[in-house]
Amino acid sequence: MSDSPGASRSLVSRLFGAAPSRRRVLGAAGLGAAGAVLGGSAASMASAAPRPANPALPRWWVDRDDVPHARTWMSWPSRSSIWGGRALSGVQEDIALIAKTIARYEPVVMCAPDSYTAATARSWCGPAVTVLTSIPTDDLWMRDIAPVFRRDGRGGLDAIGLNFNGWGNKQTHAYDADVAELIAHDGYLPFSRTDFVGEGGAIETDGDGTVMATESSLVNKNRNQGMSRAQIEEAVLHAYGADKMIWVPGIKGKDITDDHIDVTSRFIGPGVVMVQVPPADRDDVWARDARQQLSILSEATDARGRRLKVVQVAGPDTVRSKNPQFVDSYLNFHVVNGAVITAQFGDRAKDAAAKQTLAAAFPGRTVVQLDVDRLMAGGGGIHCSTMHEPLP
Repeated sequence: MSDSPGASRSLVSRLFGAAPSRRRVLGAAGLGAAGAVLGGSAASMASAAPRPANPALPRWWVDRDDVPHARTWMSWPSRSSIWGGRALSGVQEDIALIAKTIARYEPVVMCAPDSYTAATARSWCGPAVTVLTSIPTDDLWMRDIAPVFRRDGRGGLDAIGLNFNGWGNKQTHAYDADVAELIAHDGYLPFSRTDFVGEGGAIETDGDGTVMATESSLVNKNRNQGMSRAQIEEAVLHAYGADKMIWVPGIKGKDITDDHIDVTSRFIGPGVVMVQVPPADRDDVWARDARQQLSILSEATDARGRRLKVVQVAGPDTVRSKNPQFVDSYLNFHVVNGAVITAQFGDRAKDAAAKQTLAAAFPGRTVVQLDVDRLMAGGGGIHCSTMHEPLP
C-alpha cells in the first residue's frame, strides 16, 4: 500500500488494516514499517499548478476556524489495541461529551468503523449526533485525518487531503489515510491532494493570507523527505491560498505529532495570535518551546505587513492527571457556531482566567469548559478530535 500524494488505495486495503498502539508508539520498535515511507520531492513541487494570475478566476483559500460552520466532523474511538482496554471507555466518554456539547450549537457527524462500534457511539452520544459507518476510521484524531476545506468567496467549497501518513508512519493508518477523500465524496465536494505531507493540526491560518507551523512537524523526513523548507512552504501556501508562512522551530520526536502548533499557538483573527505560556517555574522542553513560540510570534509580521498582536494565556499551575503525555492546553479549543469549546484542569484561577481571555477573543460566543482528562492524557485535545466544515 502506498500513501504517496495522489496514490489510490483499494477497498480491500481500506477495510482490512490493523492498528498498533498510538499511546506507546514512540517507545516501540519497528512500528515505522507499518506504512510506506512518504515523501515529496522537488519534482512533485515542479508539477504543482501555479495560483491563477487572472483575477477573474476564483482563488481558493482556507478560512479561519470562527467562520460559520455547516457541521463538525468527529471519529469514534473503538480500538483497545490503540488505547488499551481500561482507558478506552473513558476516552469514549470524553469524545461523547465533546460531541454532545458541540451538537447544542451545530450538527455533528461521527464516523465509526463498523455497525457494532456505531451502535456504541449512538448509545453514548444520543440522537443529536449523526453516526456514519460509510467512512471507517482507525482512531479519533479527526483534525489530522479529515480534509481541510477551502472556499472561493463565490459560494464554492472544495476539500484537500494532506496525505496523512500516521504522523510519519508512527501508527498504522489503513482507514485513516482515506478519510479525507471519503468525507469529500460524502459531501459531493471536489477533492485534491496537496504536494506535501502533513496534518490539519500542524498548520494554523488567519484566513487573511498568513499561516504558521512548526518546522519539527513539516520539515521532517518522516513526512516530507527530500523537500527543503522553502519547497514545503511553497506547497503549503499554494494549498492554503496564503501569501506568508511563519515558522517556529518546534520539537521533534517527543510526541507522536512532532509538536503540532495548535496546542500552543492559535490565530484568533487577522493579525492576532494567541499563545499559551507556561508557569515561570517550568523549564521542561515544552515550556521552552512555548516561550520560543511567544518570542518569535511577538516579533513577526503577517502577510499584510501588520505586526502580530499576541494575546497570552497562562497555562495551568496544576492538573488532575499524572500521565506524562497529558496535554494541558487551553488553546486546543474548537470554535463552533455561537461557542468556544475548551478544556479545564481543576486549577480554578487559571481555568477562570483562560475562560475570560477566550470570551474576550471571541465576543458573542459562549465559552464552555469541559473535563476531558482521559482524552488529553492520550496526547491530544478537543481541537485535535474535531474538524469543522465551513458553510460555502
